[in-house]
Amino acid sequence: MLLVIDVGNTTIVFGVYKKNELVHDFRISTVKTRTSDEYGMLFYNTLSLGNIDPLDIEDVIISSVVPNLMHTLPSMIIKYFNKKPIVINDDINTGLNIKYDNPKEVGADRIVNAVAALDKYGGPCIIIDIGTAMTFCVVDENRNYLGGLIMPGLGISSEALFMRTSKLPKIEIVQPDHVISTTTVSSMQSGMYYGYNVMIDGIIEKIVEELGIGVEDINIISTGGFSSLLTKDSKYNIVIDRFLTLHGLKTLYDMNKDEIIEKY
Repeated sequence: MLLVIDVGNTTIVFGVYKKNELVHDFRISTVKTRTSDEYGMLFYNTLSLGNIDPLDIEDVIISSVVPNLMHTLPSMIIKYFNKKPIVINDDINTGLNIKYDNPKEVGADRIVNAVAALDKYGGPCIIIDIGTAMTFCVVDENRNYLGGLIMPGLGISSEALFMRTSKLPKIEIVQPDHVISTTTVSSMQSGMYYGYNVMIDGIIEKIVEELGIGVEDINIISTGGFSSLLTKDSKYNIVIDRFLTLHGLKTLYDMNKDEIIEKY
């Protein structure tokens, strides 16, 4: 079995593939100060409670946007699983032609999502990842990664509103019943939900306009913690794929496993 691990700023999502089937997925909080032993016990116990024998893990692949954990987690895998993990970095074959001015600046999560979207849905495509940060990535039918946008995610914006104002409370982020709201909490919820909803549709419109194609000619995929909430009522046909990043890790593992095995 293959253990795939996606390390985000807020959450670590990991899953187990048995051949080509994702048989389990788990989510834990990202804590930068945890030691490799703490993560080792957490992973080991979580898998065991999911009826997965950690000894059945045959290989591991990791993607991370948190530099502080890029020594901790590989060390944990070596110690607790007795495997040398594959880490998404510049040496990995992605099959993408990255058009960034400096390709090394593109985050591992964005690369993994682009690979997954092309594999599952084909290009051209727009990938919207709605997590701690919200990113838009654009890939064409020739596997050219054209670039995209990065902006604060819904959680960051909500937290900033609470932290930087004197009277506004911390709120639960939900879809309100009305745009025009009559309480402070519902007004904040309305601003967050409809503000991001309209922004997402507006950015899609701008991307399609810049590409010079019809919106019906591009696949649009959303993923991340708030993807279901913010894109389910879009005026565009957006595919919501919660496991896009895990699929991308599995795809990259299949693309690189023979070369990695020979190397090590």
